[in-house]
Amino acid sequence: MLDAEVLNSRNPLPPSILMKHVKIPQDRIGVLIGEGGATMREIEERAEVRLDIDSEDGTVKIDTVGDPVTALKGPDIVKAIGRGFKPEDALALLDDDMMMFEMIDIEAAARNKNDLRRQKGRLIGEGGRTRELMQELTGAAVVIYGSTLGIIGGPEQVDAVREAAEMLLDGAPHGSVYSFLERKHNEMKHKGLEYHQFTG
Repeated sequence: MLDAEVLNSRNPLPPSILMKHVKIPQDRIGVLIGEGGATMREIEERAEVRLDIDSEDGTVKIDTVGDPVTALKGPDIVKAIGRGFKPEDALALLDDDMMMFEMIDIEAAARNKNDLRRQKGRLIGEGGRTRELMQELTGAAVVIYGSTLGIIGGPEQVDAVREAAEMLLDGAPHGSVYSFLERKHNEMKHKGLEYHQFTG
């Protein structure tokens, strides 16, 4: 019988950290795999993980195969692609330790299906203008997909988008949210924060 110390030296992390399960929508599986499996291979290589994708139900098993700290970003990369982000934007999570992925559940702020549509419309804005401004003025990547708003960026960028989204979901006029975003933009510029700047 192996004692705990020997076991721990062979496998210093509990299995829950070494393996994660993420469920993504069916229509995002192809994006996660990429042409000829190219996207999946890039994620595996760069995040030092192995992906096991069940295309029947959208479950993705993520195994750590290299540096456990790098691999911690694996589930977020998969989740971000599942929530509508382009693979290159999701992979930007590996560019910097400070980069983070956050999701806002729009449905939680909605009373019913009609209200969910209305709230989504407020976040997207006419012709996508509100979402674009959130992205332009904070430098974060912002995607509205299904009933979620996803954000990828540095902590200050993510905070600014979250706050703007919460203001809109609470019924704040678009004008005051744009002013808030302008103010945040100037603050971040003044601080000289150097995060990945997302465009498009």
